[in-house]
Amino acid sequence: MVAFVATLTLNVWVNTSWAADPFRTKEPRNIGNKTEAAFKAIFQQGDYQVAERYLKEALSQEPNEPLSYAMKASLAYTNQDWVTLDTYSKKTSEIAQNLISSDPLRGNLYAAVGLFLEGAVILQREGTVKGAPQALSRLQQLYQHLDKAEAASPNDPELNLIKGYMDLMLAVNLPFANPEQAIQKLEKNAAPQYLADRGIALAYRDLKQYSQALDYVNRAFKVTTDNPELYYLKAQILREKANKEKNSELMQEAIKHFDTALTKKSQLPNDLVRQIERERRRAAESLK
Repeated sequence: MVAFVATLTLNVWVNTSWAADPFRTKEPRNIGNKTEAAFKAIFQQGDYQVAERYLKEALSQEPNEPLSYAMKASLAYTNQDWVTLDTYSKKTSEIAQNLISSDPLRGNLYAAVGLFLEGAVILQREGTVKGAPQALSRLQQLYQHLDKAEAASPNDPELNLIKGYMDLMLAVNLPFANPEQAIQKLEKNAAPQYLADRGIALAYRDLKQYSQALDYVNRAFKVTTDNPELYYLKAQILREKANKEKNSELMQEAIKHFDTALTKKSQLPNDLVRQIERERRRAAESLK
């Protein structure tokens, strides 16, 4: 989830101040051009450098939009900048609370996101054992806000995208959970579709269902053809499928996708680039 709220070229956004909404084609919210551009820079293009520039403008020109603060916090998490994460997780919660009276759906949704980010700060500062009780208390409040958001508009695409990623994460990692229900919910109601497809691909990767994961990552490629993170995800899936099937040709294909992701490493956070390089080396070593 952090990576999502973390983890869309930019000429595709609507050039009006009232209809900039990356989630809805009907009844768009007034999210703001700069915030939408930052969202697309991250999730369509995988260009974190451009996203940072748009977020700087968004925070000054669109100060009442919680999504921009949540994205700023998620970028700080990616960069392991815990001070900035702390600042913008709290700011996400503050702006979201101010929005609840006029927009219960998005106000409660980002109040939940802010609490999730605050929990991440606690776990980083205190450690898992010491910080868990505080983080769990925020988790309870988080689901209260999500319930209120869902009551306001249960089929809203923004709500279902964010909640879908959270449900998938829990379903994949907790025993007795049903990931198929979470996948169906994300596929049916979430938008934009390319991000829903990417989330489902991640879920199937973690469930070790690699053929299904490849199907969904290929669906995401239909829109986000230049995103290096998508090439990285496909490389991971191909590598795991190659290991499972002992297929050297699949492993070579995986290495090609790692290499394609690295052609745009200047767009990505340094830690992510190092991770891709490590995984690429391991894949190449497996062929020796």
